[in-house]
Amino acid sequence: MTKTIEVEIYGQRYVVTGEADEEYVKRCANYVDTQIRVLAQGMKAATRAKLAVLAALNIAHQLFQAERTRQEGDAELERRTLSLVESIEEQLEPVRKR
Repeated sequence: MTKTIEVEIYGQRYVVTGEADEEYVKRCANYVDTQIRVLAQGMKAATRAKLAVLAALNIAHQLFQAERTRQEGDAELERRTLSLVESIEEQLEPVRKR
């Protein structure tokens, strides 16, 4: 069911329409708000638009870093799994020959 949720980001109110959970949408908005506020502390003369774009770039960077970390973890998990399977097969080989 489509919902309308009001959030505030960097002092500006936005109405978000969608099917996502309200708490989730507010959590996302709060995250974006925090990212913009952190940038704003270091950039006294930046416009809202510039802060929003820089926050979007930072969030995209965080997403790509998390994705890379996940992929590296998946690759390591697969490597370990294959190693364990090989080890188990080696241990079972003498039993199979009986």
